[in-house]
Formats: sequence, C-alpha cells, structure tokens
Amino acid sequence: MPASALTGALFLLLVDNLSRAATAMEIPLGITTSVIGAPLFLLLLLRTKRAWS
Repeated sequence: MPASALTGALFLLLVDNLSRAATAMEIPLGITTSVIGAPLFLLLLLRTKRAWS
C-alpha cells in the first residue's frame, strides 16, 4: 500500500512538472493526468484480458 501511494504521488508530480513546462500557460492537472493516464489504463486492461484468456 505505501508503494502505490508513493507511485501515485510521483506520477502527479511528474505530470504537474510536464504540464507547466510544456506551454507558457498552465494546463489544468486533471486534463494532463487524463491524457497520460487513460492510454496507460487501457494498456493495463488489455494485458489483464490476455492473461485471463
């Protein structure tokens, strides 16, 4: 459990830094997180689907 909390916190720090450095204006953190997180979530779903088959 502490490892997942640490991973989540590091992910948000990384996304926040990327969103601030990408453009001159700040992009909301939720938008940047969803753009990066949604493909990763779909990849995890596909991997588990293959493992169950």
